[in-house]
Amino acid sequence: MHNAANVNTVCENADCRSTLFAEYDLPTGLNREQFLAGRPASMWRYHEFLPVADPSNVVSLGEGFTPLLTLAGLSIEALNNQVFWKDESGNPTGSFKARGIGMAVSKAKELGIAHIVTPTAGNAGGALAAYCARAGIRASVYMPQLTPKVFKDECRLYGADLVEVDGNIADCGKLANDHALQNGWFQVSTLKEPYRLEGKKTMGYEIAEQFNWQLPDVIFYPTGGGTGLIGIWKAFKELEQLGWIGKERPRMVAVQSISCDGIVTAFHNGDLTSEFKDAGFTIANGLRVPKPYADKQILKALYESNGNAIAIDDAEMNAAVKHIANTEGMLIAPEGAALWVAFKKLSASGWVKPGERVLLLNTGSGYKYLENIV
Repeated sequence: MHNAANVNTVCENADCRSTLFAEYDLPTGLNREQFLAGRPASMWRYHEFLPVADPSNVVSLGEGFTPLLTLAGLSIEALNNQVFWKDESGNPTGSFKARGIGMAVSKAKELGIAHIVTPTAGNAGGALAAYCARAGIRASVYMPQLTPKVFKDECRLYGADLVEVDGNIADCGKLANDHALQNGWFQVSTLKEPYRLEGKKTMGYEIAEQFNWQLPDVIFYPTGGGTGLIGIWKAFKELEQLGWIGKERPRMVAVQSISCDGIVTAFHNGDLTSEFKDAGFTIANGLRVPKPYADKQILKALYESNGNAIAIDDAEMNAAVKHIANTEGMLIAPEGAALWVAFKKLSASGWVKPGERVLLLNTGSGYKYLENIV
């Protein structure tokens, strides 16, 4: 058991060295409607179930409580399913990364941390730079050279120290880790500390609340590092402990790029861990994660939910970005567009059943990816 008042990273046991998860003494008997009435429309409306103890340490730019949208022009293609978008693109710095990074920076402030470092495929770096600027904490960001220029520009504008790496996010992670150990910086690499996950789990709380506590049947999630998928699954378990939802769960679907589809391969093989897989560039920067650190937890959530995993190629994502833009009025990230393709395929195969309610998590704004879209 680790003390919440200390700086925590991963399990310290030599035979473990895996992700730590925050646990709470969750009350029962709370009336959810009365409990949440009048609270701010942000992720901090659930602050009793989050790791920041003192509200004065919260570093916020208005993240969370993103909209739940029904289909417009695409509804004719959804056949017999009611499909929803949860659109994370309106978060600060344009993506869902604001949730996890905002939580981690807030906890870092509470713990007196002065310098934070992360490797990133793009959005996490911009979020870290912004939240550290607001908190007065120094940020170092390690980013692949092939990342679109806008992601680099925003990091520099927010005052972060940006290091461009000739390689993928795994290469960035190795260099960031080396420099963090040399300099005593706090790392917020995906699931190598317990706080980012707690910010991402608020998507699960919001999904339950926005669906009036009746969860959708299927949730499609773009899976690079997998923090959001694991966080949403964690949120549902906590909500059941609170008595706010029952035992019913959505089937979780991990959607990857064929460039880095190790989770897809592992899932269909029935494996408990994934192999390293990197076939190079993908227009969905956030999906170029050759081997997620928390692959065990991702696969566990998929198996527990009777879920699925599917890989989408760049041409399909590129076409979907354009199609969604001109039928829905939403310019979404390629990672989000991949979910529409995945839904169509799993619906056509019969895996998504007629009458089921389906949720697609668009994780970011397509405006930041325009140089990737052809």
